[in-house]
Amino acid sequence: MSTFKVNRSGTESLVYKDEKRYLWIFSLLLPLLPLTGIFLFNRTQLEWTLYLPLLIGHGVIPFTDWLIGTDETNPPEEIVPQLEADIYYRWLTYLTVPLHFCVLSIICHFVATHDLEWTSILATAIIAGGYSGLGINTAHELGHKKTKLEQLLAKMTLAVPGYGHFCVEHNRGHHVLVATPEDPASSRMGESIYSFALREIPETCMRAWKLEKSRLALRHKSACSYENAILQSYAITIFFQGGLVISFGWIMLPFLAVHNAWAWFQLTSANYIEHYGLLREKDKNGRYERCQPHHSWNSNHIIGNLVTFHLERHSDHHANPTRRYQSLRTFPDLPQLPSGYGGMYLLAYIPCLWFKIMDPRLLALPHIKGDLSKINLDPKKRLSIIDQHGEPFRGGV
Repeated sequence: MSTFKVNRSGTESLVYKDEKRYLWIFSLLLPLLPLTGIFLFNRTQLEWTLYLPLLIGHGVIPFTDWLIGTDETNPPEEIVPQLEADIYYRWLTYLTVPLHFCVLSIICHFVATHDLEWTSILATAIIAGGYSGLGINTAHELGHKKTKLEQLLAKMTLAVPGYGHFCVEHNRGHHVLVATPEDPASSRMGESIYSFALREIPETCMRAWKLEKSRLALRHKSACSYENAILQSYAITIFFQGGLVISFGWIMLPFLAVHNAWAWFQLTSANYIEHYGLLREKDKNGRYERCQPHHSWNSNHIIGNLVTFHLERHSDHHANPTRRYQSLRTFPDLPQLPSGYGGMYLLAYIPCLWFKIMDPRLLALPHIKGDLSKINLDPKKRLSIIDQHGEPFRGGV
């Protein structure tokens, strides 16, 4: 059903219709986009058609977002329990999981059975990795939920790009320390995405292992126990990607290496833009305040949200991490990104443009108002930032 109803006091009833109910299917269909390039190549034998998914993801979707604009509506809170209980929305995330396995398998078969230029093979690996990166997003939605099925599906989805440590690190590490200097998955003002990647990728991997090792130690289990959630996901990776190598030959080794690396970098790109420069304050006891919506960058762009299970409404997600995607909200005066994620990724890949656009936006936020002491600064760039924007109003960070 697309219409939800709740009785209020007396005879009054609240009726709500989810206008985006069937549009969420775009989140299910987007992982299929790499196959459009393969289909067109098979029809035309023109290798440039293999690049079309890149153009769509980082050109067409951001441009369409710009044309259509934003959606700042929220579902009524009285309706949210019904909205979250509707199994239809869950099935969309469930069905996305096998698609990622199928799409990568088809792409690998295509590469192994066609005589392509090395540049086309590289581009296809990057495109496949980019859309497997969407699988990390699906796992992100599933991994925050408490049902055993959703937890299992999250591990399976993370196995496609070999990112099995994500749920452990994200849920028990990133969400605890987000928007603090101690969090390797929160980017700092003045830090380029490339410097951030060199810090974020190894440190989040190590943090995930330490967290899972500590959890198992409390249960008197070895870190290498079969109960290790990270190893469970990586075991699926070895089985799946090992099967691709056996089935399609040794060319799969470099192909999958590029695929995995780019998928990982897509998660790094998301982390970079989601919390850039934002900082939680400490109370008089030195403890960080509870994560609030203004500690994450938000985007209400319609298409970008419809193809990512509402990932871009990141502010409400971090304030309420178990809230399901269909009920995520926006609020006034949030840090707002000027584009959806597809456009913001491209901007981040050109640091000089990123700093030019995002630094003034960061400084102008209502809770910051130019005060550098309320910003998570890159220690290596601290002095140059102060020279450019002035001394912090208080203390330092």
